[in-house]
Amino acid sequence: MFKKLKYDHYGYLFVAPFIIGFLIFGLYPVLNTVFLSFTNRTLMARTYEITWFKNFQLLFADKTFLTAVTNTWELWLMNFIPQMGIAFLLSVFFTNLRLKIKGVGVWRMIFYMPNLMMASAIAALFFSLFSYYGPVNQFIVRSGFVAEAIDFIRKPSWMRGLVVFIQWWMWFGQTTILLMAAMTAIPVSLYEAALVDGAGSLQMFLHITLPLIKPVMIYILVTSLVGGMQMFDIPYLLTDGRGSPGNSILTNTINMYMKFHSSKGHIGAASAVGLVVFLMTSIVALLIFFLLREKHDEPVKNGNREK
Repeated sequence: MFKKLKYDHYGYLFVAPFIIGFLIFGLYPVLNTVFLSFTNRTLMARTYEITWFKNFQLLFADKTFLTAVTNTWELWLMNFIPQMGIAFLLSVFFTNLRLKIKGVGVWRMIFYMPNLMMASAIAALFFSLFSYYGPVNQFIVRSGFVAEAIDFIRKPSWMRGLVVFIQWWMWFGQTTILLMAAMTAIPVSLYEAALVDGAGSLQMFLHITLPLIKPVMIYILVTSLVGGMQMFDIPYLLTDGRGSPGNSILTNTINMYMKFHSSKGHIGAASAVGLVVFLMTSIVALLIFFLLREKHDEPVKNGNREK
């Protein structure tokens, strides 16, 4: 068989494992989820019926789902905005030749280290730290900051802040490393030429650094968006798995998990949640690509430029 293949066709053999793996583990689950979202299939039932848009009607009539969508966006934005801001600040400091900060590699390792830890271990750690009789309460009570212990785990505002902090702490190091890699790839000659022309630090950052690292920024934004819409492990493991207290940290994926484990494992209802989240994420990602795309100037017909 291999002798009959032409030399130009050997490339198909090398890409075949990826294509087959994508079709089986990537494309098929998505298409199957779309199909199941229009059915009333449950986990233990042998038969099912196509109910078309009934699952979606029940879904959008459910206040819990709308709460989950709102929470997911709020939690993601509250950790992504400071994540980008601090990562930008650190990247500028570490790549600035004038500051000559020593041990940049060590600092990058320290910042990236939380990302290497398992989410379950981090959730267990913070749950122990902020439990009613945990070290945090022991410290603030013994130091006289508060009269009695604070029930962090049962207070919505504290739990939301804790989830936001953990998500930021886990991922700002990776964002910093990506931005630093993009900034160090910019030719130094561009800054030297701008400096000769009298440009200041802010002007060079706005007109040289930002435009040239835009592709990396788009990558960070889209990947963070996809990860934020799939936020599950930290809020689930920090509480009883239902987004409590008061559904304050209930996310899309936790809601999907609850749909799956209710009503005898309603696969159709859970698939409807997954499809809505997929469409929402895809639309926002495409909008990001459209708004941040490279805009090329149209050629001038009547001028010094060539037609």
